[in-house]
Amino acid sequence: MTVDQFPDRTILVDGKTYLYFGGTSYLGMATNPDFQNLLFESIKTWGTSYGSSRNSNIQLRIYQEAEDLFSNNSGAEAALTVSSGTLAGRLVIDYLAKTHEHFYHYPKTHPAILEHSSRPLFVDGALHSRLTDEVKETIVITADALLSLAVQPTNFDFLDDISSSKTITLLIDESHSLGIVGKDGTGVFKTITHPSISQKIMISSLTKAYGCSGGVIVGNKDLIDNIRNVVVFISAAGMNPIFLQTFVKGQEIIQNQLKKLRENLQFVYGDDNLPQQFYYDHDYPVIYSHSNVIFDYLKSKGIIITNFKYPNYEALMNRIVITANHTRQDLEELKSALMAFQKETLLKDE
Repeated sequence: MTVDQFPDRTILVDGKTYLYFGGTSYLGMATNPDFQNLLFESIKTWGTSYGSSRNSNIQLRIYQEAEDLFSNNSGAEAALTVSSGTLAGRLVIDYLAKTHEHFYHYPKTHPAILEHSSRPLFVDGALHSRLTDEVKETIVITADALLSLAVQPTNFDFLDDISSSKTITLLIDESHSLGIVGKDGTGVFKTITHPSISQKIMISSLTKAYGCSGGVIVGNKDLIDNIRNVVVFISAAGMNPIFLQTFVKGQEIIQNQLKKLRENLQFVYGDDNLPQQFYYDHDYPVIYSHSNVIFDYLKSKGIIITNFKYPNYEALMNRIVITANHTRQDLEELKSALMAFQKETLLKDE
């Protein structure tokens, strides 16, 4: 489907308007008029783009201001913004690969934080055997804070079973949790603690919940200072400063949108009567279905959802996304359609 305007709570496809429950604009920032006005004002200050190196002799104050806000929100020592979440992941992976030989990845981890020689964290349902031996070594474990086809944060209890001989650097991707999960939407990074973790790093896209094109790296000061001096970072332009100023000045708007989103989730999930064949959690704005006919069924009811083949997953992804911008009527129509789908499915099975 090719469209000619941003799909918010509705989408225009082939001349017909549908309700849209897809995408990743969880807080609805991309089309929020107040947020857009802040962006317009930012353009007047910083222009439409800034192509210079972050290590140039001319420094834009907004970078440090925004990065201080990210580090404070995450409870980390420092933060660094870059042009995308994927670049953030690759910068960290390439940097860690210089000093770490052994990488392990949680199942379905995003490709942005997969090192080419990384081993699976689990083999046949058990921890990789090298993680339970007594060989003293420093390792890197990578994981999504909330997997693309999950509705609850990743459970890090597996850390309890890793041998104490291992010193762990934990790298997590918060792209689908930052802004919408945790207290004030600050994500899960600060909640992950374990005595075996010597270093904790977070990367994230800022394009999803926050509606700001770019990415961020969060960690200790030494890590951030070192990545500042990586060739790729020095030679690349930074994240567009207009989005950083908009993010800094838009904190009240972001929190208001988070409040609206959580009210919408309470309405959708509050009565606990969604069909059991759908996979969801009360605190997360995504509903999944494994049905191979759900997309066409909902489209017939005037609703478009996300439906495509996602890397690392075998089947098509059916992703129903609730945003802060959906109205009560939108949500009622969605719930009615999901209940009707269950009823028709049960009739066909009889």
